[in-house]
Amino acid sequence: MVDSQFVWDEKKNDANLKTHHVSFEIAQAAFVDANRVIARDLAHRETEERFFCFDQVEGGVLTVRFTYRNSQIRIFGAGYWLKGKQIYDKENKLHE
Repeated sequence: MVDSQFVWDEKKNDANLKTHHVSFEIAQAAFVDANRVIARDLAHRETEERFFCFDQVEGGVLTVRFTYRNSQIRIFGAGYWLKGKQIYDKENKLHE
C-alpha cells in the first residue's frame, strides 16, 4: 500500500525496478528510520530543490532521490549504490 505522503510516476517506478531492482513502494521505507540521512542534491538545482535519502532497507543502504512537492515526497529514483552507503556510514558514525 502506498502512503499518501509519497508520490511518483509509475513509468519511472517500472524503469527503476528493471534497472536497479528496487520499487518506489520499497523506497518509502528509507524515510522511516531516525538514522536516515537527508542530503541536498547539488547537481540538480536548476528547476527545483532535490534531495537524497540514505537508509538501511532490506539488508543494504538504499539511496532514494526525491523532492518535496505539494506537501508530498515525490520519488524519482532508488538504488543500492556504494556512494550512498559511504555517506550513510560516515554520518551515522558521527552520531554514535
